[in-house]
Amino acid sequence: MAGCTQPTPGVTVLTYASPFSPGHPFSRADIAWMKWVEQQSAGGIEIQPYWSGSLLSSEHSMHELRHGVADIGLITPIYARGGAHLIRAQAGFYGGLSTFEQQTALWRCMAAADPQFGRELHGLKVLAVQGGNLPGIVTRDRAIRTLDDLRGLRLRAPSELLAVLKDLGADPIDMPMGEVYSALAKGVLDGVVAPPDTLKSLHFAEVAKYFNTIRIPRGAYAARAIGERRWRSLTAGQRALLERSTEVWEKALAAELLVANDVGLTAGREHHVEFHDMPADEQARFDSIYERDGEARARALARFGIDGLPTYRLARSVAAQVTDDNGIRCSRDQT
Repeated sequence: MAGCTQPTPGVTVLTYASPFSPGHPFSRADIAWMKWVEQQSAGGIEIQPYWSGSLLSSEHSMHELRHGVADIGLITPIYARGGAHLIRAQAGFYGGLSTFEQQTALWRCMAAADPQFGRELHGLKVLAVQGGNLPGIVTRDRAIRTLDDLRGLRLRAPSELLAVLKDLGADPIDMPMGEVYSALAKGVLDGVVAPPDTLKSLHFAEVAKYFNTIRIPRGAYAARAIGERRWRSLTAGQRALLERSTEVWEKALAAELLVANDVGLTAGREHHVEFHDMPADEQARFDSIYERDGEARARALARFGIDGLPTYRLARSVAAQVTDDNGIRCSRDQT
């Protein structure tokens, strides 16, 4: 029926699709962006949202956007099964960074230096880059106090951490986050690598008893995009407006994630989740394994004809200069 309605003269309607519900922190940031675009365009652009995977799938969103299933959408190239090899690998290059702003700045530094990022995002115009809250380890019925406690546990983890966790004796798997709650409740999983916000947003506090606050690095990725063909169909003024909206969208995402993190911690305490810190020497041991695995992942890209080592070395060089009170500085010499 929506397709049968007559468009309002002088108004450009852009469809936006997301696999998340409108109440999710990501979606609240998306809605803030939509309102800003519509207000700044003085009604010349209208955003029509489609939530909860009703239009765009999680698995094939990049491909679907390229073919115009939606105009703009949430994409997750770090979970793509193929065609985004460097983007998947670079998610493990972020050791030493802790904030959303640092994560997104390092992404842009690497993307500016290596054309492979653009090749893997062909057919798409990126409108926002996303970082995230640092994950810890949520466990169902065994407290994690040292890295040795991970031995034998079946944990859901992002792809960039699978080898790290195997090195520590765990049994990690990569599965859609939407399936984790059920798997935890049934005992199929012993735990999940996830940030505190999931204790509330994904209800993990209802099915898990423990949270270890180990600082696991989190990578950034291109997270919102418009299909290149649809981008070219817009006027120069409309494209300029959407370019300006990138900062608005990313600030909204950062703000929503910070709020969600606090809400998740509160939910955990209300459900009597026990919080445990990782000892400093154990954190240092984890960081060393993480960095070693990042370099190995960069080297392994050679089998796809990609030289990932320069990007890895750039990431480590930039991250080494970051302190708690400064951001990313990506100089010409580094790139």
